[in-house]
Amino acid sequence: MTARTSKTYPGRPRGGLATWVSLGLGLAFLASLWAVDASPQRLIAVPGEVLIFLGRFFLPDMFFLRDPETGRWLCSQDWAACQSALGTHWSGVVGYGRDQVVAGIIESIHIAWIGTIIGAVLSLGLAFLGANTLFPTLSKGVKALSSTIRAVPEILLAIYLIPIVGLGATAGALAIGLHSVGMLSKLGAEVVESIDMGPVEAVEAAGGSKIAAIRYAVLPQVIPEILAQWLFRFELNLRASAILGVVGAGGVGALLLNALRYRQFDKAAAVLIMTVLAVLAIDMLSSALRRRLTRI
Repeated sequence: MTARTSKTYPGRPRGGLATWVSLGLGLAFLASLWAVDASPQRLIAVPGEVLIFLGRFFLPDMFFLRDPETGRWLCSQDWAACQSALGTHWSGVVGYGRDQVVAGIIESIHIAWIGTIIGAVLSLGLAFLGANTLFPTLSKGVKALSSTIRAVPEILLAIYLIPIVGLGATAGALAIGLHSVGMLSKLGAEVVESIDMGPVEAVEAAGGSKIAAIRYAVLPQVIPEILAQWLFRFELNLRASAILGVVGAGGVGALLLNALRYRQFDKAAAVLIMTVLAVLAIDMLSSALRRRLTRI
């Protein structure tokens, strides 16, 4: 006698629901395009306009090579005058990059670093208070506070802080620091909740206080990963500091805004290229440090 074996097959997918969900998402996408006045004709024209815009960055208008009186090209009349005008123009661009852009990038790095330190110091205590394995009665309230803080973008925080502390790097550093508190406290609490609680219980069983347990049992387990999070946050803050200059909160963003406002595309290109190179260099350094920390 052969025993019957029952086979379990996956249920038939509900095609009707998937169809309606896909249709709803498609309609929502079309409605969003209509709401922002993004017609298909404009979307199709975007790639060509982007190429033209980029061309203005790297192939700027050579109006300075024209004779202001005759309107003729200097290079067709006087090669020495042409070379002189070209050299004067690009030496001005290079000098702008060396003097103005480098100073703006350094200021952005300072803003990002100060904001990261503010966020790291203030978030460390909140990370412990937000861990339900250490403070179950306070955990929900602290997590709600950190969620509220990180819900406000850095640029809005900067706009609110500028009337209080004035234009400049101080507003940018405070805005980045406050936003970092919300994110770092959330990530830190998750790290604390994932540790081995055995050493904590051992310290408390020996009569140690909660602070002693955090000092001798929690910190040694979490500090490498928390330091790695702080470094990664510094990378993000550097990008944010470059944007905050647009609203007057210091950094290299103000230079980019002014260059675009006056259609000085060669200077805007210098700002973009040097900012990207600086961010990439710091990203590589930070990534190497984070890899070393996570191996500890």
